[in-house]
Amino acid sequence: QVQLVESGGGLVQAGGSLRLSCAASGDTVSAHVVGWFRQVPGKEREFVAAIWSTGTTTFYADSLKGRFTISRENARNTVYLQMNNLKPEDTAVYSCASTPKTHGSFDNFLLYDYWGQGTQVTVSS
Repeated sequence: QVQLVESGGGLVQAGGSLRLSCAASGDTVSAHVVGWFRQVPGKEREFVAAIWSTGTTTFYADSLKGRFTISRENARNTVYLQMNNLKPEDTAVYSCASTPKTHGSFDNFLLYDYWGQGTQVTVSS
């Protein structure tokens, strides 16, 4: 069983930065693909970024490239999402998810097997 716990959310002014963490437990989580998604009430869950188990391959939503960076430290079983130049439209609940699958559309939340509880990010204008 894998458990994921997000942290690092909060209130920040537009133009500011936050770093989210996703701490994972479970023997095999270092072999998982880990993704970040975000959701605003009343809207569909949106893909943010994903990172492969080795950390050398990453995948971003086109609209977020250049502002968001995903990384991982397998020794700490932790995946990070560095968010820079935040905008009010980035306000959402951010959740991390993982899967042992090695093929598929990793921007599709249905592919993931394990989810954290989410952390709120609020960007004020």
